[in-house]
Amino acid sequence: MPTYSPSAKDITRDWYVIDAQGETLGRLATRVATVLRGKHKPTFTPHMDMGDHVIVVNADRIELTGTKAEKKVYHSHSGFPGGIRSVPFAAMLEKQPTEVVEKAIKGMLPKNKLGRAMSRKLKVYAGADHPHAAQQPKPFPEHV
Repeated sequence: MPTYSPSAKDITRDWYVIDAQGETLGRLATRVATVLRGKHKPTFTPHMDMGDHVIVVNADRIELTGTKAEKKVYHSHSGFPGGIRSVPFAAMLEKQPTEVVEKAIKGMLPKNKLGRAMSRKLKVYAGADHPHAAQQPKPFPEHV
């Protein structure tokens, strides 16, 4: 019996919505990355984008455990000498709450064309509203 390998026409993509209010950042990110990658499906294939679309709402109400909220710092570098920029977690959450969640999730995806295709299926919103009602998103699976 030959090994089953799904083709592009065999992929079905669902839409899921998750409320990030009160959720821990890392735990939420691992669950979302698993669904974006498609590892929750029995037909998972590492070299294909098998994942589903995920909508994250209330990103501004995400939490960190312990003292990470005071210690966590986001760094970026311009490429020039002395061009490092550091932003503490509290300031980043205040100014760009969607970036906090997106960076955590994208850091758990592959660093190649496949990972970029997976990250395009992620939609993050700071508030409780999202414009994807037409896709009829389902509640996020708890078993993932």
